[in-house]
Amino acid sequence: MFKKITLLLSLSSSIVLAQIEKAPNRAEGEYANRTIIRGVTLINSTGAPPVGPVDIVIEKNRIAQIKQVGYPGVPIEPKSRPKLNEGDKELDCTGMYLMPGFVDMHGHIGGKQQGTPAEYVFKLWLGHGITTIRDPSAGNGLEWTLDQKRRSEKNEITAPRIKAYTAFGMGSDKPITTPEEARQWVRDNAAKGADGIKFFGAEPAVFRAALEENKKIGLRSACHHAQLEVARMNVLATAKAGLTSMEHWYGLPEALFDERTLQNYPADYNYNNEQNRFEEAGKLWKQSAEPGSAKWNQVMDELLKLDFTLDPTFNIYEANRELMLARRAEWHDEYTLPAVWRFYGPSRISHGSYWLNWGTEQEVAWKENYRIWMRFVNEYKNKGGRVTTGSDSGFIYQLYGFAYIRELELLREAGFHPLEVIRAATIKGAEALGMADQIGSVEVGKLADFVITEENPLANLKTLYGTGAIKVNDKNEVTRVGGVKYTVKDGVIYDAKKLLADVRKMVADAKTKENFEITQPGIPQKGASKVQGAEKN
Repeated sequence: MFKKITLLLSLSSSIVLAQIEKAPNRAEGEYANRTIIRGVTLINSTGAPPVGPVDIVIEKNRIAQIKQVGYPGVPIEPKSRPKLNEGDKELDCTGMYLMPGFVDMHGHIGGKQQGTPAEYVFKLWLGHGITTIRDPSAGNGLEWTLDQKRRSEKNEITAPRIKAYTAFGMGSDKPITTPEEARQWVRDNAAKGADGIKFFGAEPAVFRAALEENKKIGLRSACHHAQLEVARMNVLATAKAGLTSMEHWYGLPEALFDERTLQNYPADYNYNNEQNRFEEAGKLWKQSAEPGSAKWNQVMDELLKLDFTLDPTFNIYEANRELMLARRAEWHDEYTLPAVWRFYGPSRISHGSYWLNWGTEQEVAWKENYRIWMRFVNEYKNKGGRVTTGSDSGFIYQLYGFAYIRELELLREAGFHPLEVIRAATIKGAEALGMADQIGSVEVGKLADFVITEENPLANLKTLYGTGAIKVNDKNEVTRVGGVKYTVKDGVIYDAKKLLADVRKMVADAKTKENFEITQPGIPQKGASKVQGAEKN
């Protein structure tokens, strides 16, 4: 998303980034040399249906054994179960559901503008079962991100596994203007320890050289095809040049144009006016080739042959089609920091805060945009294409962790079977990161990354939200069920609800310190600011 980084990169490659507070030493999470998780129903990402009860043995941080130990509704014979030895840890999860750890392919750790300390972001992610994230553009700087990555690998901090994709040109003391300069920057980026590159666009010869060099080194790449550059290289052009994944959907309709070569920009269009920019973006899919047409199928087939990855991030634009839905999401009350709430609010300056005059016409256009976009993504999946899950949280009323679960729901809306949703959230992300031999499925020898829930997520994905799902019991009492019970990352077992309780305390403390309460934009309050948030009377 980072518009400001996009613009800076188009003007100059030298960037000084404001960094957020790093995560403190880990105080949470249990670890044992050998752990047995008992009695789960396994929802794997291999395409297999659920199976259980299953016992899973972890030795240090690896899966050592997966054993079916009985049948549903029948008492388990103790002798059929893996033996508990002295010093082992046992986690009784009888009747619960276990999935591979979730992969967020678009996980910005946040920036000074949002006011989010890393601990806040990491705990929201882990509290929703996210055990691996790809940080696209390493917005706090590569050195900062690599420090948090190394500390997470050692489990010194409470954090998901981090993959750092540096924004192209970051750290250069001058603009990159030649293919050789691009190749050298790519080599230097790899030498510094980056896992890949995030592009926004570049002059074609420079872009192609960078992609070619990055592929030769063996690293992967992502691109937000910004409107400033997409006319020169759309998704099909960059994929042919070596790009391995795209973010959002920019560049894809442009690859599908058959009656024009440019987006139908009105005469008074200005990219820096974000209401203008996103209003017109909501009309873009209607300008592309008809679904099922020769052009539609040709572009899709070429991307499939290139083994190209789509990371749609449906959730991050949902406020465009239902602003009130995103703005009034119930988790904002207890989980959204004051600084984040202020950042979300209508503003001509803050990125993703373009609610200057957003109404019914814009939302209706975006609903149609989603209909066509979702059809392409679902068909791509059905033809064997790789689709992953990413959240892009911290913008447009989408909050870390919660937005990721919303992304799962939106994949379901797009036509994915719930098992296909879980697959997109796990093994497909692992494949896109080049880590399918380590994470993404529950198989012997892989890292012990799990999401454990008390409710069946296949029946209701809403039960994965930290706020749970509403359910009326047999006594006609309204209750809340769900939320992730345990997140296991690299063999360390976290109480997910405890992590979320920590976040609630951070938010409550920040509100007390600032004498702050959430208010809705433009609604006057006695003695309170009318902009984005308010001090209490």
